[in-house]
Amino acid sequence: MPSRIPFNKPFLVGKELDYIAEAIHTGNVASDGRFTQACTQLLETRFGIGKVIVVPSGTAALEMAAMLCDFEPGDEVIMPSFTFSSSANAVIRCGARPVFVDLRPDTLNIDESLIEAAITPRTRAIMPVHYAGVGCEMDEIMRLAEAHNLRVIEDAAQGVNAFYGGKPLGSIGHLGAYSFHYTKNYLCGEGGALTINTPDLIERAEIIRDKGTNRKQFLRGEVDKYTWVDIGASCAPSEIVCAFLYAQLEAMDAIQRRRREIYDFYYNHLEPLAREGLLTLPTIPDRCESNYHLFYIVLPTAAARDGLMSHLQAAGIQAVFHYIPLHSSPFGKHFGAWSLPMTDALSARLLRLPFFNDITADEQIEVIEQVTAFLKRPQAHPRHQPKVFAAGQPEESAP
Repeated sequence: MPSRIPFNKPFLVGKELDYIAEAIHTGNVASDGRFTQACTQLLETRFGIGKVIVVPSGTAALEMAAMLCDFEPGDEVIMPSFTFSSSANAVIRCGARPVFVDLRPDTLNIDESLIEAAITPRTRAIMPVHYAGVGCEMDEIMRLAEAHNLRVIEDAAQGVNAFYGGKPLGSIGHLGAYSFHYTKNYLCGEGGALTINTPDLIERAEIIRDKGTNRKQFLRGEVDKYTWVDIGASCAPSEIVCAFLYAQLEAMDAIQRRRREIYDFYYNHLEPLAREGLLTLPTIPDRCESNYHLFYIVLPTAAARDGLMSHLQAAGIQAVFHYIPLHSSPFGKHFGAWSLPMTDALSARLLRLPFFNDITADEQIEVIEQVTAFLKRPQAHPRHQPKVFAAGQPEESAP
């Protein structure tokens, strides 16, 4: 039975169908028409990125980035375990191996203080994942990359229109990946973009995107015919997808303002529970400007998280956990045994609340009231109440 208050509901700005009709009427629905170019130009101009290549998904962007880094069997790429499988798959497909690093307890991003200890002679790149639209500590990550001659691939799937130190996420590393999946702030069903901040990678990225051919050079009149010149993939999205996406990108500021309102409403109304130690709220460091991709709470124990999730479901409210950490997944175990206490503890206690542009204040209040009712419910056996501790403290070490 569908939830009365779903976790997510894709948002339409109103121009999507008009732009799709326009794309169809032009006769070019394949790729690289007006709307593909418009999306590219908007992202490049707004975020000051040297080159943006719109692709069919965030996964495709990560895979292209890995191909551009020329990873080989035996190479290693440092990344968090608390991420989607696409992050690791991109490097595994090239024969490289993910090396997982634990999380910061405040942002749930990779702990930059642990990266250097994970670097070996086989390390070729660092892949920071900007969780929930909050930037990783990119200054330190870029310093480490320069010191050890490593590439940095920003997994900014959740970070479109978010900033670190005034710089857009996706514009800081050598390469970056955006997602426009239907669960993201700006969507087109399935879609993504590769951001290229290293000029000498642009030409090869165009070749990879066009199935390993120099088609782009041919279309620009730089060669008299195009042919197969390198390894490649089919990474050009249709004009119909880009028409839908362009309508969303045009409305980026309005969408973000609304998402901040939803985020602030949750934060302000749940803060009393946080002061009582019943839950922990998200953290946005001073150097970060979030895009308010999602709103999560961290419960004192895994049992409390699961109990609250069931309580909300019974009330017709869909709240969900997030990633099963890659290092503890069936396939992730092939790459070694990892001790990541923060990742294990936080992933088991995190709950994402309903968050979509059309959610009403009344619906948010109902979510908040149900969260409050569960966390303040009378305890039949007070001596068995779960211990409450900070978000960054693993359960097994709770006092």
